Amino acid sequence: MLKSEHRLRRSRDFTRTVRRGSAARAASVVVHAAVTEDSSPAKVGFVVGRAVGGAVVRNTVRRRLRHQMASRMDQIPHGSTVVVRALPGAAGLSSESMGADLQRALSSAFNRARSR
Repeated sequence: MLKSEHRLRRSRDFTRTVRRGSAARAASVVVHAAVTEDSSPAKVGFVVGRAVGGAVVRNTVRRRLRHQMASRMDQIPHGSTVVVRALPGAAGLSSESMGADLQRALSSAFNRARSR
């Protein structure tokens, strides 16, 4: 579970990260990452739309993504914000496959964000 200090909650923070951050796509997720020089804790938010499935499926996907991100928080620089958007194919994947996709997209998004 993500600690409260690492959760992205405000709509404007989601919008700012998606618009100003760098994006990378994998088979089941799109990761938007924005890096700042701020020393505050990194924050992560999740978007799982109706295209992924019904309410039970969406919540299951969101829980899996949250669990996968909690184990990767030490890889995210302080002051960064990350938005993870699940794609429709995420519902049928195992947690391991979803974690591999997430890691690929996360690495790629931060590489792009640092090169800006």
